[in-house]
Amino acid sequence: MKALHLAIIGAGALALGACATTKDEPIAPAAPIGPGAVAGTVAADRDGDGIVDGYYTANGIYSPFQAPPCPPPPPPAPSRRGERG
Repeated sequence: MKALHLAIIGAGALALGACATTKDEPIAPAAPIGPGAVAGTVAADRDGDGIVDGYYTANGIYSPFQAPPCPPPPPPAPSRRGERG
């Protein structure tokens, strides 16, 4: 029984040994980060609308984007009703 176990282990080691390589393959450089991106972070879309809301830092802390307040809406267009001159 022990010889069978040793034979199976030996055959497995021999089979997996064929997959091993000794040459080091070059690692591609990281892609350049886009405008507005923070190096070392991961973008986060918390509400699922497809727009990035903030980012996660390397230690897992979420940081929302701080944007300036939106400008006020334009004044309403003049009405076509009423007295015409």
